[in-house]
Amino acid sequence: MKLGVLGAGQLGQMLALAGYPLGQRFVFLDTTGTPSAEIGTTLIDPQGAQLADFLVQVDRVTYEFEHLPVALVEEIERHKPVYPSSRALRVCQHRGLEKSLFSRLSIPTPEYRLVNSAAELQAAIQDLSLAGQKRVVIKTTTEGYDGKGQAVTDQADQAESIWQQLGERELIVEAFVDFVRELSIIAVRGQQGEVAFYPMAENHHHQGILRYSIAPLPNLTAEIQQQAEQYIQALLQELDYVGVLTLELFQQADGQLWANEMAPRVHNSGHWTQNGAATSQFENHCRAVAGLPLGSTQALQPTCMINIIGQAPDVQQVLSQPGVHLHLYGKEERAGRKLGHLNLVAPSLDALLQQVEALIPDLPGAPPIAMSFHAGAISAS
Repeated sequence: MKLGVLGAGQLGQMLALAGYPLGQRFVFLDTTGTPSAEIGTTLIDPQGAQLADFLVQVDRVTYEFEHLPVALVEEIERHKPVYPSSRALRVCQHRGLEKSLFSRLSIPTPEYRLVNSAAELQAAIQDLSLAGQKRVVIKTTTEGYDGKGQAVTDQADQAESIWQQLGERELIVEAFVDFVRELSIIAVRGQQGEVAFYPMAENHHHQGILRYSIAPLPNLTAEIQQQAEQYIQALLQELDYVGVLTLELFQQADGQLWANEMAPRVHNSGHWTQNGAATSQFENHCRAVAGLPLGSTQALQPTCMINIIGQAPDVQQVLSQPGVHLHLYGKEERAGRKLGHLNLVAPSLDALLQQVEALIPDLPGAPPIAMSFHAGAISAS
């Protein structure tokens, strides 16, 4: 089977690396003009002139990122099966639609307002402040990731400057959640409706970028895992979803989970599954898209994913450490850019944390790790 992938970045490349052993072959359609995937066939097509050539080469289509023209995906659906569907893409592209869906499915999410002017922004900040919130998070309703297109404030008089800073476009203003940790759950749904859930990961962000993910978690109750599974199951069913879906969550002190956002694709916080789970998120996505049985999502050993940001480490040095698996994306160094990641695997959580702390000095710019179970630390940054 030939799978078409919209986008040609590192996620697409890792999908192909997982799909090749299944007998799958891959054709990428890059609409940016700057592909990084170096496997399979890549059609570089920022002008939209090679769609027909792409379609004739593939049996089914998926995508590796959500910043795609929905009209393009709808056109492809007229000719080939697309998983996940354009409906899932449309919802995930607009934070207002996403929040509305969460609310309709009774998935708790922070109180929010949609605004279309500096005056409306100021009123929303004041309104949420009167509702007892000290701070608000302001985001563009479309695009924006890794901390881009966002601002945090508790001052309504900053509305004009934030409005200009974020491009004078529609924004969503969310009440700031006083959480004890950030979590994510990843699930995969097959074409016959079968669903498998991965153990939840705890995530540590630094300057808006994910730096560490650890799974499985020692201080996660079955009730919290079940709560997250119910939320993502509702989304999978509502969207008639096929493939891997990710739901990012905030956990409050009382154990209540609040949905932050979802991603209709394989996700950075699931990279740990490449070396720490029986079947990686990438392989399971390929299986679902191809109509194959889903693989086991069981965690094999405690695993930590560490993103490599901006500057690559000494490969000789990091690979000399025990339990280290290196995944580089073939990208040139640039401040804030994801160049690759490391997966560290160990027989126990204590051993894993010791390995992570020993490795951090060899990773340029890597912050200290702070997890809810690590030396009593709580990450709320």
